[in-house]
Amino acid sequence: MENIVNTIIDSFGGLLSLKYGKELLVFIISILPILELRGGILAASLIGLKPLNGYIAAIIGNTLPVPLILLFISKILKWMETSKVNLFKKISKWLNNKVDKNKDKIEKYGYFGLVLFVGIPLPGTGAWTGCLIAAVLEMNKKKSFIAIMLGIIMASIIMMLLSYGIIGNLLK
Repeated sequence: MENIVNTIIDSFGGLLSLKYGKELLVFIISILPILELRGGILAASLIGLKPLNGYIAAIIGNTLPVPLILLFISKILKWMETSKVNLFKKISKWLNNKVDKNKDKIEKYGYFGLVLFVGIPLPGTGAWTGCLIAAVLEMNKKKSFIAIMLGIIMASIIMMLLSYGIIGNLLK
């Protein structure tokens, strides 16, 4: 993930010269699927952003798309499944396979499972995928939003400890 984050930092390096450019870069990275908050906080530490500023920018960036995804992803997936464009059908199938792979864990533990799925920073987990799973499983949107937010907070704490070297400093 560090290589991807560094590539994005290099690509948007011009932002760093702006007054709040570092925060904006972290926000942009955090709003992106796959990288999300994990990539945003890592980027914040790599570009030397103060931990609190990086934390706030990453949380806002990762949270912003959550209600929109919860509201619209089911409709988008249904449209993609019935689309005449083969690429959309393939993406829909891939997303459904991703959900099916994690569905049993979420169904077994319910909203607590959703919190853990979003909160434990592993590849393929995060708010975007958590929203997708909640929508496909037709979980209550308000409860899902709360669970996903708790997961984002959990992931942010873990990533802050890892990215800013707090764990490494504690072990010295």
